[in-house]
Amino acid sequence: MAIKHEITDGLNEEYYQITPDILGSFHKYRPPLDIFVLDESVARVSPYYRKGGRLTAEQVEELPDLANEGVVFVSRDDHPVYVKHISYQLDLVLVDKNLKETEIADIFVQALTRRTEELFEQPVPAVFDKFWRDLMVLTEYLSQDIHRSRALVRRLHREHSQPNHAVNCGFTGLALYGKLQVQDFEARRIVRKNFDRLAAGLFLHDIGMSKVPAFILSKEKPLTGDERSKINQHPNLGFQMLTKLDLKYPEVEACVAEHHERVNGSGYPQKKKGDAISFHGRLCGLVDSFCAMVTKRPYGEGKEFVAAASELRNNPGYDETMAGALQMLLMNDMKMKP
Repeated sequence: MAIKHEITDGLNEEYYQITPDILGSFHKYRPPLDIFVLDESVARVSPYYRKGGRLTAEQVEELPDLANEGVVFVSRDDHPVYVKHISYQLDLVLVDKNLKETEIADIFVQALTRRTEELFEQPVPAVFDKFWRDLMVLTEYLSQDIHRSRALVRRLHREHSQPNHAVNCGFTGLALYGKLQVQDFEARRIVRKNFDRLAAGLFLHDIGMSKVPAFILSKEKPLTGDERSKINQHPNLGFQMLTKLDLKYPEVEACVAEHHERVNGSGYPQKKKGDAISFHGRLCGLVDSFCAMVTKRPYGEGKEFVAAASELRNNPGYDETMAGALQMLLMNDMKMKP
């Protein structure tokens, strides 16, 4: 959209400028938030529509033209409403140039957490297709600038649930991959389909957990041997589920099957060791452990991010180069505190 009016920084701090695409995604007569229009004579916005009301037929015809002129706004006070609205039509983040990077990150967190929860509850192709569409918006967004992943990692969930853990691993794993392959990203040498499949593997590495009884996953007391055995089967269960979801790609299979293998041979289910574990398996295993350590569970509080990464770097079960890169990502790039 060609904006015909110069918008002051102060105005942008208080309002979102709405593109025609975003405007068109609202309810035709009853938008979910207040709408304002720029008054050029005083360089201020004036109320145009109040949430809960109804646009007139004349306003419905007029608003698209005003949006094309670049003078339609909504208040940043309505950020939660705006985030929720866009999260249901995620591809809109790719066309709205007025959203800040932090605001886009909020939208991705909400959208992908919801999609992942739906998929874990009902891991069938129809639900997966919706998840995949939103995931492709994320990879398109990050492939344009992998450094955008930093804002996502700053928004990791701090309470544990299977969907929250999946989203945390997806964001952290893609950020770590970007750290390890930053020169290829900046030179545009990353193969998009491989990046897409890695993203799917990171988000869905624990999909087999959807087949583990809920009472075991929520248990606060120590697990029995039989209960632990059921949990330890989840990589194999997940691997079997990939066929039903038409996800038989090496990157996805590696994340699902190998995320509990350890380079010193102490992992499971196949007791692989060293380079017998794929790059993607080692990456996902490290990220899986990190994200498990930093979230609150019934039996304990989550650890501080850098402390968790440092602990993993000193653990012989993890790839030393990857663990060091994760630590540096958090210490230098992220400047992160929980």
